[in-house]
Amino acid sequence: MSFSSRRSRSFSSRFNRSFSSRLSLLQLSAAGILWGTAGVVVQVVAESTGLGAVAIGFYRLLFAAAVMLLLGLPARRRIIAAYRSAPLAITLAGAGLASYQALYFIAVRLGGVSIATVVSLGIAPVLLSAWETVRTRQRPSTGVLGASVAAIAGLVLIAGATADTGTAAAGLGLLAAVGSGIVYAASTALSRHTTQGVEPLILTTLSCAIGALTLLPVAAVEGLAYKPSPTPIALLLYAGAITTALAYALFYTGLRRTTGSVAVVVTLLEPLTAALLAVLLINEPLAATTIAGGALLLGAVVSLYATTTESTATNQSASTQRPR
Repeated sequence: MSFSSRRSRSFSSRFNRSFSSRLSLLQLSAAGILWGTAGVVVQVVAESTGLGAVAIGFYRLLFAAAVMLLLGLPARRRIIAAYRSAPLAITLAGAGLASYQALYFIAVRLGGVSIATVVSLGIAPVLLSAWETVRTRQRPSTGVLGASVAAIAGLVLIAGATADTGTAAAGLGLLAAVGSGIVYAASTALSRHTTQGVEPLILTTLSCAIGALTLLPVAAVEGLAYKPSPTPIALLLYAGAITTALAYALFYTGLRRTTGSVAVVVTLLEPLTAALLAVLLINEPLAATTIAGGALLLGAVVSLYATTTESTATNQSASTQRPR
């Protein structure tokens, strides 16, 4: 093989890795934004049907599983084979998906939006960074650490601006929020490992189905009956098909080429999206702290994109200077 041919192949390989890394960040960002639209949907459905938060979460996962199973009907044998290849990991991923959502809803009801948001979403990148440091015995890069700190600070500002001052910060709510953050971090770490051997769409299908089954007993006790009408049914379909099925397919796809700690920082676009939609659709006031928090969150995500690009460029430069 000629020198020019080897150099061309090397450049093509580096370009593909760089493109894949940036595409993964875009997929994770899209997932976070889609998750952020679910808050308004859940609020409207709850007001129009009287359903509780866990029951809405069950319907959300149920509709998502139905959509994914319908689309995946031609690949049903592959879905069954994928589950048989890693039954424990996939079951835990689905149960984790249901559990951290249910714990978050409980935290909101008992402790208020502020504590639930800051603790459950803010603790995840810290836990994942610590886990990855222990597992790989390598300190996270300065860029990732800085982005994590900025994102958590922005999250605190947004949550403080949208806090429900009429809700007491109960101890059980705080424990539920901590539990939600721990399960979210563990589920993300497990899902990242599982995505290396299971196709993202298949993992999404199985996770949503298992998650719905996990929530069913709790949702049944809370109450699943409601008077059907076009608006809540359409919103539940949107919550299932778009904010769950599509969003988690993007999330699991992006996880394949991104560390868990970076993934949860990028998906913190969820509370930012929810805050902006509350301003646009529910006419909530836009506080200065919300603007500042949003700027910090966006800055954290942009810095991760820049870090990815800079890392790729550095690797390319080192590769071109390496003796052949």
